[in-house]
Amino acid sequence: MNRTDKKYTRFALCREMLETPGVMRGFAASSLVSITARLKGADALLITGEGSSRIFPAKRARAAAMRAPGPAGIPLTEGCTQALEYDLDNIAVLGASNSGRTKELVRLFRSLKADGHSRLCGITANTGTPLEEASDAALVLSCGSEEAVAATKSVVEQAMAVQAVMAALNGTDFPDVSEGADAVEAALTAEVPKVFADAMAASRTIFFAGRNDGVAEELTLKTNEIVRKPSDYLEGTYAAHGIEEIMTADDVVILVDPFPEEEAKLKETLADGVGVTIIAISDRETFFPTIRVPSGGIWTEYILLAAGWNLLVEAGIAAGIDLDKPERARKVGNEVD
Repeated sequence: MNRTDKKYTRFALCREMLETPGVMRGFAASSLVSITARLKGADALLITGEGSSRIFPAKRARAAAMRAPGPAGIPLTEGCTQALEYDLDNIAVLGASNSGRTKELVRLFRSLKADGHSRLCGITANTGTPLEEASDAALVLSCGSEEAVAATKSVVEQAMAVQAVMAALNGTDFPDVSEGADAVEAALTAEVPKVFADAMAASRTIFFAGRNDGVAEELTLKTNEIVRKPSDYLEGTYAAHGIEEIMTADDVVILVDPFPEEEAKLKETLADGVGVTIIAISDRETFFPTIRVPSGGIWTEYILLAAGWNLLVEAGIAAGIDLDKPERARKVGNEVD
């Protein structure tokens, strides 16, 4: 994407994506003090929400905690309606909803509050919402409202908020964000080969394969909203375990930071065996045509997500899509009455 080209700036979606590095640079981990205080002392932390408000923020945090050495707490994550079935008596709950009006989350918080739960914390982009009213402490994001249906900059700020909460609960410092924001900006503004965008625009189905850290799964959701193509998330190494039976040469597979030891098998079964187009997003060269991104350390998932957004925008434009006006998707998926 280009910050000055009307090809992109005419869309609110692109403008909001390009605001993301600034949102990152302006993030203040200190804004989470009241939430962290309320969450401390529980046996565990459940991070919940629906759609984009949970997929990347919660799963990125869980993967980061699993990789960290030492006794850092591992957050749980579940959708709000299924979480209603769980015993959450001594489990702190952190729920995110941009609108603050997501029915499933508000229902969960109201139900827990009625049962006497006192560790309910919300993250939202709006003030005076049902989520705030049902929370014991809440953070209102600083990223501002989004016009586009597809949430972008807010997803990143939500993820940073969850990351800051996890750092505080584990007694670690929130990392310097400057290099991460610079790398995200580079990933957003890098030139995407036209052949990649054209292949996706002409595809039957777009599959995303990658770690269960929220990146590939979130890009799968964004594909529905931006490129308007059927899409599927192939978790971990699922792409090497039989999915080729239903693939055709009209499909595209996007490998997000692929496992090096699996690349030869994917080339054999999917590229050579089926004839699908495979594109990789990685900070290194792979067996496949690759969108290279900067190495990012703790910010890797944010950078990969930004590169995926960039790719989806180019594919949507190549397909002649009005990126801001889906026919059926809504900004608030299921709004509380």
